[in-house]
Amino acid sequence: MLMADYLKPTSSGILLLIHLQPRSSKNEIAGVHGDRLKIRLTAPPVDSKANEELCEFLAEKLGVSKSRVRIVRGEKSRKKDVLVEGVLLVQALSSISG
Repeated sequence: MLMADYLKPTSSGILLLIHLQPRSSKNEIAGVHGDRLKIRLTAPPVDSKANEELCEFLAEKLGVSKSRVRIVRGEKSRKKDVLVEGVLLVQALSSISG
């Protein structure tokens, strides 16, 4: 299995290391930026709009409820660590790359 630097297994799910680009023309996974998964979102980085949209985007991509997606580090930064509960590493890799 291909291992991605931006994806770490945890006892409750996975930890995604994200590089976020707000105010993009569309919501998309845009490849890898260093050791992080680059995600572009249309939301602006004000009033937590980009953070909320990121959680919604990842929940939809990974097939979990939004309540299972939580930013654990980097709320005010482009570099974010996001915990997704109830997802296996294999599921996450196929959902993100497919």
